Amino acid sequence: MSTALSFDADLLRRYDRPGPRYTSYPTAPQFRPDFDETQFRAQIARSNDDAVPRRLSLYLHIPYCTSPCFYCGCNRIITRDRSRGEIYLARLLREVALVAPLFDRDRDVIQLHLGGGTPNFLAPGQLAELFESLDRQFHFSRAADRDFSIELDPRFVSPADIGELAATGWNRASLGVQDFDPAVQTAVNRVQSVEQTMAVIDACRQHGMRSVNVDLIYGLPRQTLEGFGRTLDTVIAARPDRLAVYGYAHLPDLFKAQKQIHDADLPSPDGKLALLALAIEKLTAAGYDYIGMDHFALPEDELARAQRSGTLHRNFMGYTTHAETDLLGLGVSAISRVGDSFSQHHRDLSEWEEAVDAGRLPIWRGLRLSAEDLLRNDIIQRLMCHGTLDIRDIEDKFDIDFATHFADALARLAPLQADGLVEVDAGHITATARGRLLMRIIAMCFDAYLGQPTAAPARYSKAI
Repeated sequence: MSTALSFDADLLRRYDRPGPRYTSYPTAPQFRPDFDETQFRAQIARSNDDAVPRRLSLYLHIPYCTSPCFYCGCNRIITRDRSRGEIYLARLLREVALVAPLFDRDRDVIQLHLGGGTPNFLAPGQLAELFESLDRQFHFSRAADRDFSIELDPRFVSPADIGELAATGWNRASLGVQDFDPAVQTAVNRVQSVEQTMAVIDACRQHGMRSVNVDLIYGLPRQTLEGFGRTLDTVIAARPDRLAVYGYAHLPDLFKAQKQIHDADLPSPDGKLALLALAIEKLTAAGYDYIGMDHFALPEDELARAQRSGTLHRNFMGYTTHAETDLLGLGVSAISRVGDSFSQHHRDLSEWEEAVDAGRLPIWRGLRLSAEDLLRNDIIQRLMCHGTLDIRDIEDKFDIDFATHFADALARLAPLQADGLVEVDAGHITATARGRLLMRIIAMCFDAYLGQPTAAPARYSKAI
């Protein structure tokens, strides 16, 4: 795939409509409550019996934050009571003890990620306890390329804490910044200094962490080109290995905290596009590669190398270099991909607690993928990660005639092709430089569930 990227404001305006982010296919609204613990256990057993068992990725959700960021749509609980972290950790370790014995011990954990919420709501000693318990009950890979990452709020972590985390075994850190402009920080209730953030980045490097990611958001209240430009320049000067530059999705009916954001303070649609254009211009000029779906990485970073080699993968943790793994989610609301299934834990903390206390795996809903799901999952995965699809390879792998099987999808692609977003011929479907920012729209052409009724109607953010 060409790494060229072209910003066409008119096309982006026209195609800026809601759609899935495709961290899974089928997407979470298709998960069903009749997928239960019994089916989840069966999927683990089948996965253990594969001729070449997949390695494991672990995701652990820590839901607590000490204060609300008004833009946030994550599953989190606001509290300043640190004792709740200790209680949650005890139950999380109990869940680990329930599920770990179900996986064969020869299945290496190559990837571990703590998300939230704010994982560093837990103290470094508690995080070390969690890490060591996981290491005892699973088989942690000792490979040089293992990814053990943690999301950090720079406002509540010290350089000394970073030293303890690195000594425990974390080798990647992801830092939330969003915007350094004081007016924006006040509007979203997240006041965070440049000095705090840079001290954490410096400490990560001093203590040998392999990679640092920084999160930014465009489209926030009171955001201006001048202010966001200063934030970009400041972050670029720190040279993080990766950046995620997300578009703010204003959905106050879904996320209560967003009601604190006044519509009048939000940039116009054209203003939001201009902020994205500025980010792309500055980051590409600074030498960052556009990976896809808001993500940028330095050319020598493992994400960029994986994209060039065709091994990039996308799952609930975002883009990853570890494609051939089963993903096990632990903690409230966490999502797993094990074998040919997706499953999700209870989103309500009390229901998750009740299940764990009763010695049950806290499965709320899920889905076993059909043959058609697996086919479309493969196609959407290739498009989202690499922007191109080898039609003959799909035909050989799934024993189909592509043009016949996907006649409807090809018809939906036709107007995108006419607008220059995608090139389609007998052998390939490839996003153009103008289409790379609209990969969600291209992938949606292959989504068999869009438009179908669901028990819980889906609410998706817009593409830009």
